[in-house]
Amino acid sequence: MAEARYRRIGVIGGGAWGTALALAALRAGREALLWAREPAVVESVNGARENRDFLPGVPLPPELRATGDLAEAAACDAILLVTPAQHLRTACAGLAAHLRPGTPVVICAKGIELDSHALMSEAAETALPAGTPLAVLSGPTFAAEVARGLPTAVTLACADAALGARLVEALGSRTFRPYLSDDVVGSQIGGAVKNVLAIACGVVEGRRLGDNARAALITRGLAEITRLALALGGRAETLMGLSGLGDLTLTCSSLQSRNMSLGAALGAGRTLAEVLAERRSVAEGVYTAAAVVGLAGRKGVDMPICGAVDAILNRGAGLDETIDGLLSRPFREEGR
Repeated sequence: MAEARYRRIGVIGGGAWGTALALAALRAGREALLWAREPAVVESVNGARENRDFLPGVPLPPELRATGDLAEAAACDAILLVTPAQHLRTACAGLAAHLRPGTPVVICAKGIELDSHALMSEAAETALPAGTPLAVLSGPTFAAEVARGLPTAVTLACADAALGARLVEALGSRTFRPYLSDDVVGSQIGGAVKNVLAIACGVVEGRRLGDNARAALITRGLAEITRLALALGGRAETLMGLSGLGDLTLTCSSLQSRNMSLGAALGAGRTLAEVLAERRSVAEGVYTAAAVVGLAGRKGVDMPICGAVDAILNRGAGLDETIDGLLSRPFREEGR
């Protein structure tokens, strides 16, 4: 039974999202061990009962323990991989030396590798031992709300339906509700690309272009996500669910989003370097923008909004000229 099989959950990554997921596992009746790279985070969690660096103000119960020993975390019954997307392959390589055969790994990072254009599942498959069972957790989630036990629904995507059902049983609770899918590709594309689109919506906010413009970006952005997912073998209906429309709507509608708030700062006239210098947490869209554009180019997929964000972040394009370029595109049928 899932109760016995996945009693101990190891969470790899001591940021806000990793801490929140560890708390969600506790609420599901599991034990949770949080691995953090930073000794200060381990000390803060175990001593002050708070992740002061990444999730300040949220009290942590004594049942949640942190460790800096990767082997100890890898000995748990199931692993949640919650590192930044661009460090996921490295984390998997370190984990591989300690992981027991058959231990499931749930990828909770949202992004596309910058250099290889690999999805997170593809990066994990190459770095983890052959045959490691994999799943993906994605959906509309602000870490602070999950940490406080506010109601949240997510997608848990797994090619193995039986494994997916066991993981849903292990992680699900009254306020953290996983919905099972077998579309591993579509679930990842939704979670990755929405971060890029959230930066665009932040620019709209910072430039005070209005709610109409933000709604248009969300809608046309969803069309971009769907085109890329289909080109990679995902399903359109997945993008109408929690890991697509749900995550996109949340991230593009609130300045709680690190990506949207970064875009808002850019729209208000600040430089990317200034914004990043003030932050410890990663805004994944900064790195995913170039990866998405590169992947889309390889697949022949038109993604003008993502291309505009990449141009602003990575190619020195001005905001006003980029916005004007989007507004000057030829009119087209909505379904294209």
